[in-house]
Amino acid sequence: MADDEELIRTGFRLILTSRGIEVVGEAADGLQAVAEAERLRPDVVLMDIRMPDLDGLEAAKRVLRLVPRCRVLMLTTFDLDRYVYAALAAGASGFLLKDVTAAHLAAAVRLVNTGDALLAPSITRRLVERYAAGQEADPAQPAHRPATAATAAPPPALHRDLAALTPREREVLALMGRGLSNTELAASLTLSEATVKTHVARIFAKLALRDRAQAVVLAYETGLVTPGGRAVTPGGRPVAPGGAAPGRR
Repeated sequence: MADDEELIRTGFRLILTSRGIEVVGEAADGLQAVAEAERLRPDVVLMDIRMPDLDGLEAAKRVLRLVPRCRVLMLTTFDLDRYVYAALAAGASGFLLKDVTAAHLAAAVRLVNTGDALLAPSITRRLVERYAAGQEADPAQPAHRPATAATAAPPPALHRDLAALTPREREVLALMGRGLSNTELAASLTLSEATVKTHVARIFAKLALRDRAQAVVLAYETGLVTPGGRAVTPGGRPVAPGGAAPGRR
């Protein structure tokens, strides 16, 4: 658990331990967080965004590089969408405000520990689309980027080359980028949910993706889905968000 406020760390420790979640270590700044994560190799790191010496976004990138199986859950007092985008792009699996309820905090830690993302795909897509569009339109505009803009880049393990994917897998990734759930994917592609889950698992393995949140970010960064636009099938047909490609049943 990394936060420069001791009171926050103490409160969160009490909440988590009382709900059966072991807190193995604490850090008061970003550099200490990276060192402790490498030493302790926890399942989940609760990471504050604004910390001295090294901000939480850069610390998250370093932790994920050193401890690839770790999940990072970002914490902040600032309800600003741009931090959500930067955290997801840095490789985080979730995002929480510090005024979160005790039950929600514990549930969030357990959720990301299972390998899932804390944000719903549709919410993640909205955030990525909004801030990817803003950065493309005016990359120097600070209102759309955190102070350490370099930390918004994806970690090295996040492969941007989609050549490893089959045409069907690229189609599935494009639809995930538009926020479709597995059920909606199955309906759009006329596949069973079991088949869709297999495609999703293969996409994650081939591209070293941790969860659907990273899949959404990657779909935009590779141009598979464009801000404000529609996903396009390998055959060049547009796919409406939440629906099947034209002419498909």
